[in-house]
Amino acid sequence: MTIDWSWIGDHTDDLTSLTFSHLQAAMTAVLVGLLISLPLAVVAHRVRPLRGFLLGLSNVLFTIPSIAIFVLLLPISGLTRTTTVIGLTVYTLVVLLRNTVEGLDSVPAKTKEAAKAMGTRPLRTLLTVELPLALPVIMAGVRIATVMSISLVSVATYIGDGGLGQLFTDGFQRDFPTPVIVGVVLTLLLAVVADALLVALQYVLTPWKRRRA
Repeated sequence: MTIDWSWIGDHTDDLTSLTFSHLQAAMTAVLVGLLISLPLAVVAHRVRPLRGFLLGLSNVLFTIPSIAIFVLLLPISGLTRTTTVIGLTVYTLVVLLRNTVEGLDSVPAKTKEAAKAMGTRPLRTLLTVELPLALPVIMAGVRIATVMSISLVSVATYIGDGGLGQLFTDGFQRDFPTPVIVGVVLTLLLAVVADALLVALQYVLTPWKRRRA
């Protein structure tokens, strides 16, 4: 299996455009998933009877095949980027919701009691004490969800989207391996770079861990 390097040079603009489109779809899904999972995780953490229901529901949604989700969404949002983002968001929820709940659970009770004794209101305690201390566990979920979303964007090729996944379709249809190889390499690079950036972001957002080290 050989690579046609001249094809890569001739399609640099297209590859750049597809790479940014791929990344945009994945990161939008993760951000939306995070916005949805944070309040749900707080509810699951504080209202124990709802914990099993919310986590169970996210697990059920995760079992639906990705292609099936995109197909089911077609009558609602059509062949649009919205369909891709909604489908990917569904898959991020199971990771983000569970990790956020576990992160909140890991906050020491004595720490919360100390904040309460100082007269800190529950919302402020959540924002200034619980979420910062839960951040390492939450970020672990964000990293997993990001890599997963980057890998799943390609599936949206079946509905006319898919970012770098379009290279797979093009290569297979023409029995031309170069676009397939380039698509795989760029997808892997996106995942590695995104994960590294998130590690750096966590390092910046958790200065107390650096001081402890």
